Parts: sequence; structure tokens; C-alpha cells
Amino acid sequence: MASSISSVFLALSLLSLAASAAQAQLSSRFYAATCPNLQAIVRSGMAQAVSKEPRMAASILRLFFHDSQLLNNIWSSSSSSLACRQPQGCDGSILLDDTATFTGEKSAFPNQNSARGFEVIDDIKSRVEASCSATVSCADILALASRAGVVFLGGPSWEVALGRRDATTASQSAANSDLPGPSSSLSTLVSMFAAKGLSATDMTALSGAHTIGQAQCQFFRSRIYNEKNINQNFAALRQTTCPATGGDGNLAPLDLQTPNLFGNDYYQNLMGLRGLLHSDQELFNNGTQDVLVSQYSRNRALFFADFAGAMVKMGGISPLTGTSGEIRLNCRKVNS
Repeated sequence: MASSISSVFLALSLLSLAASAAQAQLSSRFYAATCPNLQAIVRSGMAQAVSKEPRMAASILRLFFHDSQLLNNIWSSSSSSLACRQPQGCDGSILLDDTATFTGEKSAFPNQNSARGFEVIDDIKSRVEASCSATVSCADILALASRAGVVFLGGPSWEVALGRRDATTASQSAANSDLPGPSSSLSTLVSMFAAKGLSATDMTALSGAHTIGQAQCQFFRSRIYNEKNINQNFAALRQTTCPATGGDGNLAPLDLQTPNLFGNDYYQNLMGLRGLLHSDQELFNNGTQDVLVSQYSRNRALFFADFAGAMVKMGGISPLTGTSGEIRLNCRKVNS
């Protein structure tokens, strides 16, 4: 038993060192010489997309979250050797279409019929390719587009470290197992984020991304019909467009007041028991995050600062760098 535990600790240490080394290769000026207009191109593409549909900012941010949260490292507890698969974290793997050789993340339960915005990334990628061909990864474009969307809706900015490369495969099973779901408990959320090197504070701040965007009825039906820690007027309002049966795809705003403005209303809603998803309300439910939720509800600047810091940390989850992976020419498929 002691040998097995030692092996696990050794594996975790090596994983941490590998992740730190990869993150150290990222730089906000990575494309300064090779694609100097990159950030302007991304901002322009996102400005058009968000102007046409404000919800798109949330959709792109969600793609980045779901791409970054995947970290599929494995090791053998019976030996001291570490066997790591391609990390699939911040590597654009969520953008890949299924192929004859793998079933990717788009059809995983957390993404199926709900992940959207792929055409926006495709459009920005084509613009980037026209300016600096075969230079910028889809993973980096997604990271920059996520920040641009948040800023356009009034949220904070942060420094995006660049230099990621793109995955050449994707895993549906990993997406199903590694992404927290809308019915997750607080303990599950904390442990799943901790497995990626993110603290409970990071998790609570990142959950504030639900200050924008919408959710499908199928993901909050159980909460509005069955749960007790919910404002009854709020539940009744949501039931008008989310029937007890049917209407799975009907949408409701995650933030009741300002779904197209990035602010701290989300946390105020939680304190009033108006969290739309079960996993939302778990953050303010006589648990360890209640005090922080209360602070964020009163102090938007604190939330913005913590959200920006957590985005930087999440953006560094196990990126492919150096000669790993590739620079995809089309974000939906690997290079021939």
C-alpha cells in the first residue's frame, strides 16, 4: 500500500512539473513577430459575432471552459513510471469533428446539442490564416476570443498567454468524465476543479461566467420542479417556459436580470435562491463558499479580479507546446 501511495504522489509531482514546464513556454507576445495583427483580428471577429448575437460571448467562453477543463493524464500505480496521454486541456480538442478513428468531445453529454459558436471560431481562423498562414493555433484563437467576448459585454480583461498547439485527437469519454455537470454537488465541483489545480475560490469565481448566457430546460427542470432551496416565484417563472415534460431545448437566462452584461448579478441571484442550475445554487447553500458568494455579490471589482486571475490559471491547464500537437489549418479537423 505504501509503495502504491508513493507512486501516486510521484506521478502527481511529475504531472505538476510537466504542466509548469509547458505553461512556462507560453507568452503573451508569442506571435508578436510572426502574426502581429492576431489580437486585432480576433477582436474584430468577436465584435461582429457579439454585435449580431450577444449570447455568442457566453457560447465562446463556454467552449473555452470545456476545452480547458479536460486533463487526461494517467499513470501506473504499480510502478514509478509515468504514462501520459495527450493532455487535452487548452488544446482546441473540443473544436474537432468526429472522424473514423475517434469520437470527439462535441457529442459528449456536456456538449451535445448545447456547445455552440464553432462557426465563429472557423470565421476568425480563416481571417487569421489569410494574415499569417499556418502560424496560430486554434487553441490560442479560442483563448483570445473568450477574453474578447467577456470584455465586449462589460467584463474584465486579463493577459492571455499564447503559444499553445492543437490536439490531433479528442475523447468523448474524457469529456463525459472530466466536466462537471449541472447537477453537481459543491463537493464534486470543488474536487473536480482541484484535480485541475484550481482552488475552491477559482471555482466560485469561474462559475460567475454564468452571469451571461442561457441554459436549456433539460438542465434545470429538476431544480425548478423538485428542489426546496429555490425562490418559489423564480421557480414559477421558469416553469412557464420549461414544462414538466417536453421542451428540453427551451432556453432561460442563467442571470435573471442582465444575461447580456458581464457583472456580479449572478451572485446576488444565488443569495436570493435564484440560481438556475443545481450546481449554481450549490455555491450558496450553507456551504464553504457562502461567504465568498456574499462578497462577490457586493463587490464587483473583487469578483472581476478573481475571475481574471482564475482565467489565467485555467488557460494554463496542460497546454501542448513546442513540437507537440500541430497548428491546425482547419479547426474542425487535423492536418492531412
